[in-house]
Amino acid sequence: MNPVRIAANELRRLSSGTLPKLAMAALVLVPLLYASFYLYANYDPYSRLDKLPAAVFTADTGAKDSAGAERNVGREVTDELVKSGTFQWHEVSPEEAAKGVRDDEYSFAIGIPRDFSTALLSSGNFQPQQATITLTTNDANNYLSGTIAKQVAEQVRKTIAEKVGSEAADKFLVGFSTIYGKIQEASTGASQLADGAGKLKSGQQQLADGASQLASGSSQLATGLGTLKSSTAQLPAQTQKLADGAGKVADGNQKVSDAASLAATASGDIQTKLDGYRTQLAQDLRDAGVPETKVQEILSRLDTLRSPVDQANTKIQGANSQLAQLASGARQVSDGAHQLASATPQLTSGIAQAADASNQIRDGAAKLNDGEKSAVTGTNQLADGSVQLRDGLAAGLKEIPNPDDPTRAATANTIADPVAVNSSGVASAGTYGAGLAPFFISLATWIGAFVLFLLLRPLSTRALTAGASPFKVALGGWLSSALLGIAQVIVLFGAVTWLVGIDVAHPLGAIGFAVLVSLTFTSVVHALNAFFGAVGKFLGLVLLVLQLVSAGGTFPWQTIPDALYPLHIVLPMGYAIDGFRHLLYSGASMEILGDIGVLVAYLVGGILVSTLAARKRRTWTVSALKPELAL
Repeated sequence: MNPVRIAANELRRLSSGTLPKLAMAALVLVPLLYASFYLYANYDPYSRLDKLPAAVFTADTGAKDSAGAERNVGREVTDELVKSGTFQWHEVSPEEAAKGVRDDEYSFAIGIPRDFSTALLSSGNFQPQQATITLTTNDANNYLSGTIAKQVAEQVRKTIAEKVGSEAADKFLVGFSTIYGKIQEASTGASQLADGAGKLKSGQQQLADGASQLASGSSQLATGLGTLKSSTAQLPAQTQKLADGAGKVADGNQKVSDAASLAATASGDIQTKLDGYRTQLAQDLRDAGVPETKVQEILSRLDTLRSPVDQANTKIQGANSQLAQLASGARQVSDGAHQLASATPQLTSGIAQAADASNQIRDGAAKLNDGEKSAVTGTNQLADGSVQLRDGLAAGLKEIPNPDDPTRAATANTIADPVAVNSSGVASAGTYGAGLAPFFISLATWIGAFVLFLLLRPLSTRALTAGASPFKVALGGWLSSALLGIAQVIVLFGAVTWLVGIDVAHPLGAIGFAVLVSLTFTSVVHALNAFFGAVGKFLGLVLLVLQLVSAGGTFPWQTIPDALYPLHIVLPMGYAIDGFRHLLYSGASMEILGDIGVLVAYLVGGILVSTLAARKRRTWTVSALKPELAL
């Protein structure tokens, strides 16, 4: 009896009536019902979060920012949450939110306290406080709701932090622009200062040269006035002597002038008398009868004789006039000498004071000269420093950022959120259901193999009694489950891809791999039932549980406890899940060959164990004829 005939007889036995046929159809549909309905129910739960009721409340009283503007960030956040539509948000009071979460009216609640804006805006006023938001969850309602709520709260916190950070960074950059403008003004002023300092340096040098000349000239002036002071020290006494001498001269000249005046008067009188004598003589001669010609001749001789007297009179009169002038001049000289003698003490006193003042001027000019030398040094340093200040401000101005409005906004946003995630997935499941598909297809395939042997007999009693080869008996008993298992995965894949809508990267490869998984799992379950009998069904359940906790179907298998690592490495479901992930998401790779190798090894091993069971069953025992436990 060959294995195909043994399998055909077993299938004919199951389809001999209407009810067995329905039972066999139900066995084929078990994986479909398990996997497809579960994947359908969990296909994309995140797209329906807007059906999840959540509460939000704000007690924020608002605050003033650093610019003095009134802000209520809590109100802004609340409005944005309600408008976002990510959840079925309900804005309520704090008491209603707490009661709603407690009574399962809301899945969670997010609250904003009264000092929220004050704390957020405190950094801008240099009074930093950490703002807080409250998250209220209730795992008694649903554990995943609390997990989702925590992610939402973190996203809200991150969004608020980015917003506030962006605003703070924008103000920070605006401050840089303000600083830039002020430094630019300072740079312009420093440039003007440098130019003025250069001119001051030139003028200060000229002033220093003038101060040096002043010091030299004042020293010469002091020396000359000192000499003049010493030279005029005896001048008052000498001028007094001069005044006395001039007075005596004036007195003598006055006496000479008086004598000359008497002589001039006497000479004038003589002239008058001579004129009278001449006239009298002429009259007497005429009276005596002297001819007129003779009279004139006598008068002419008389005039000739009188001529020296006339000349002497003229000289006397001139001398008198000159002596009068000399006397007057001598008197004036005497008066002037007396005035000079009176003024000379004041002059010598003034010269002495001028000499003393010139000494002070000399000393002051010397100090001024020394001060100007220091001033020149300071002015040179000022000029050099102002040039350095100008150059330093100009250089520093280039280092101060002065972005335009778009650049400042982009920079502020980057500072607030400096790191972006650029996802470049090698493979993407797309939805939550697609992400669970490898796990639930593998699980459904194992369950499908398990339920097959609720009706199928692992080993044909007829073939065993007929003396068929143990290998043929084992292979025939497995082939019937293998055929039904192939039918299970084909129906399952059709429902998962067409009805549920899960995309498969390589459908043919995935179906072929699913057939291999079904053949392997039916081989393993067949071996357990063939070798252990009724206990094998229990062991199949135990093996299912062990694979559920170690296969890494939901979380990465590395996150399971270390004690379960050996189970993940040894049991076949982890390799089935890994192979499905490669084929559903990205297609086959070299790594899938290891999964195929392990599954083929389990397939062959299951048939070998079934062969040993068939060989063992060839010897009939009482326990085999009448087992203690039958399922």
